[in-house]
Amino acid sequence: MQKLDDPALVPNHTLRHFINQWLQMGNQFDPDYLETIGSLASLKHTLESHEVTLKSKVQALEKIRALSQSEPPSTSNLFLQLGFLPLLLELVFGGEEAKQKQKLKLELPQECYYIKFVEDALSCTLILLPHGKLESLNMLREESKLASFQALFAHGTALIRMSLCRLIEVTSTSPETKELCYMFGKNHQLLHRISVQLLQQNSNSEAADAGIKAISALSSLEENREILVRQGVVNGLITYINSSTERRERSLAPLAMATLEKLLRLESAKEAVINYNNNNNNNNNLNGVHALVKKVFRVSDDHQGSESAVGCLIILCNDSLLAREEAISGGVLTQLLLLLQSQCSGRTKTKARMLLKLLRRTT
Repeated sequence: MQKLDDPALVPNHTLRHFINQWLQMGNQFDPDYLETIGSLASLKHTLESHEVTLKSKVQALEKIRALSQSEPPSTSNLFLQLGFLPLLLELVFGGEEAKQKQKLKLELPQECYYIKFVEDALSCTLILLPHGKLESLNMLREESKLASFQALFAHGTALIRMSLCRLIEVTSTSPETKELCYMFGKNHQLLHRISVQLLQQNSNSEAADAGIKAISALSSLEENREILVRQGVVNGLITYINSSTERRERSLAPLAMATLEKLLRLESAKEAVINYNNNNNNNNNLNGVHALVKKVFRVSDDHQGSESAVGCLIILCNDSLLAREEAISGGVLTQLLLLLQSQCSGRTKTKARMLLKLLRRTT
């Protein structure tokens, strides 16, 4: 077999590359390889075409998701080599903000397909991201695309918001996207929506969980923490922690507690916890300190959340007589004694003893 010398025979550069690769490998190559490439190239053409209906594009995305989930990892690599990841990101975030808002608000059949299109495109993106290069996400640093991200978060469905939270989470995992993570962390409108829509008004537990992961990821950058506190994230975390008691399924309360512990290095975060009851119209009359006390012994079976709950109380009680008084009135002494008798880790017990010593200043 000889190399394909005449480019005019196959005008598509990527497809021509795969044909040459197949010719070079000869009989060792999987005979179904070209058929797979042709199928994927056809799906890509469907997504790129301006002549294809949204309904057809949604069907193409469903096929992409099915293939990327069920086929061997090599298929995901083919998706990446054919440029699906930047294409999907461009399709979701490349539209004008005003048009996206309008499409998401209307309930016409075509606009319903648009919502499904965005949901499926984001789903496919999240499936491919672990196999690809995360710097593809840096297109969101462009002002117009970041505005589209905000519009989708503000007016999209719960599923869209969950996917966007996962994208935020991914940006904290690589140095290549650190600047994007910082940009998300200083976006006041976005932070406020995560805190209020997902954490404080957490009627959808899965969306609230996605919000917790996003906030935890953003707080991994120290530069983001002060802005997070100013945008009400502390209130959102405490509200989530409170509501986790009423949820039967395993929640992310330990992660929320660990995130709060990081933020409490800031004086503004300490004030937000102590003033929590004054800033929220909650019906259970729990202030922020009482909310933490409730989690000292009951956050999780492995007591991961217990360690962070005690850590939060140590930080608060070390500097504030009011916090110590609130902790004692909330029953922290009983909680600590129960914790010390449990099977929690030695480090957690050490922290519990430290907190008991702090509380002696009050009793």
